[in-house]
Amino acid sequence: MHVMMKPTQLLLLNLLLRSSLLTGSKASAAAAAATASEPSTTQTISTLSDLPFNDDHRLTNHIFAYPAGQCASLIETDTTIHDGIWNHKFVALDGEAYTAVFGHIENVPDAPSNNNGDVQSFRDCVAVCIERGTLRDVVARPLPHRYWRYGHKLDEDRDVELNDIVSFLHSDSCGKVEYGFINYHTNPLKVYWVNAKTGDKQFNHELGIGERETYFITTYVGHKFQVYDITPNEDPLENEMFLEIVIPNSGIVGIQNHVQPHVAQEGLADQVKRTLQNEWRRHLVVKRSFSALGFAKGRLPEDVYASLGAYYYNNRDPPHKVHEEWGSHKGLFVNYWETDVNFIQIPWNLKRRWQGRLRELVQAWAGVKLEETDMYGMREYTKGARLLTHVDREATHAASLIVNIAQENVTRPWTVEVHDHADRLHEVVMEPGDIVYYESAKALHGRNTPLVSGNYINLFTHYRPTGDPEWFKRDNPEGTPEQLIDVGKCKLVGNLDDYSVGAVQCENPAIGPHLSPTMFKAASGHDLFQWWLDVGPSVQDEASLSDEL
Repeated sequence: MHVMMKPTQLLLLNLLLRSSLLTGSKASAAAAAATASEPSTTQTISTLSDLPFNDDHRLTNHIFAYPAGQCASLIETDTTIHDGIWNHKFVALDGEAYTAVFGHIENVPDAPSNNNGDVQSFRDCVAVCIERGTLRDVVARPLPHRYWRYGHKLDEDRDVELNDIVSFLHSDSCGKVEYGFINYHTNPLKVYWVNAKTGDKQFNHELGIGERETYFITTYVGHKFQVYDITPNEDPLENEMFLEIVIPNSGIVGIQNHVQPHVAQEGLADQVKRTLQNEWRRHLVVKRSFSALGFAKGRLPEDVYASLGAYYYNNRDPPHKVHEEWGSHKGLFVNYWETDVNFIQIPWNLKRRWQGRLRELVQAWAGVKLEETDMYGMREYTKGARLLTHVDREATHAASLIVNIAQENVTRPWTVEVHDHADRLHEVVMEPGDIVYYESAKALHGRNTPLVSGNYINLFTHYRPTGDPEWFKRDNPEGTPEQLIDVGKCKLVGNLDDYSVGAVQCENPAIGPHLSPTMFKAASGHDLFQWWLDVGPSVQDEASLSDEL
């Protein structure tokens, strides 16, 4: 279940965002030279394993990479840029490293060892910025907007071609980032940008309370900000400083944390029963479908996985991670009263890039042109988490993706439960980088079996047929795949804990490998309620969870 702002709230937030971008850009431009590091020797590598990785196999530095040889000579002699600008480490690539990072791009210059002295100017060079936190396995696949080549528009979203490397380094491909502030203190707070050379503080914004007051600013890696209470003194700079941060990358930081008390729900079972009966009725309202089953499993492209994973890794700890705001107004869909449900917000520009890139995948699966409606997350579930069976908003959530970003210390698969068009239950195992396509307003879905251990991090992104908010009232157009209703007799051939491996075999193999080993099929909201009871925590599990909380 995902919550969307009202149109008036979105309008106000967008106006605020535009204002903050302008303010932040002025402050950033005024201090561009102030945050640059001292020049240092550029490293030349021929294998990507020589990049600086930590024990988690993640990059420890932002990287600005380009071909070794004459291209490197041109870049390294430019006095306006140098190793360390915006905390980027300059690295020249040769051999296998060059091929891995640039070889998949059409019409790039030959590898440095084969260019025969043909590089005459920046027009003959290529470059790329790779963000810190990127996983070693996908470090050679940054998103398209992070590549530079003179006169080439490698990112179709980019409004202006960046024909010089200086502009590229100062763009959101490299040094420029979007950063957010969210306030859970009892008072509004004031945000100041700090001049790195003089120490002078420039007022930036008064920060309201709560998620809906989150403030975004465009700034640069290495810039410093301070956040002060507005009371008791008239001058906030004389009050308590709640936060001082030097911007390390794109992200959002929380000042204190949302208080989410673990309060037992009175009449919980009755509330769940009513909720599930309502969700059952809602899923019957949607007429249109897009696929035979209502869902499918897939895999993220490497560049999207690299970017999503880096963002999560860089912002996975407090104060960037805060408790998600839940309460009676949002229903029982996540058992927030029993477990911590954490949230890592995403800046708007990154959302736009990710959602646009993922739309290509969802359109191919759904077989229709789609428009973006919502992206929600990143949500971190913790031990004991459950997600009640539900469907999403009809007007906006036609074809969607569940994206598994990361799993930490998860010792037992936590399956996503999806009911197909015949209301048969499928239990799908996901690994980091996996995606599940699903018709989220029609296909009932949830995670009723409690998460046994660890943390499980997901992102959700949603689309609908372009220009058609009433798509769900339509009959299926010609060419829509026929719904897979009758698959013949089915039997259990595996174990009850064998998920996503074909533990159930049916006469029609088109049903796929994800049928629940329980062979559960719902016929009513009461059946969904009984499933919630049957797979819920045992008395021992509940006692253990209560002790931990």
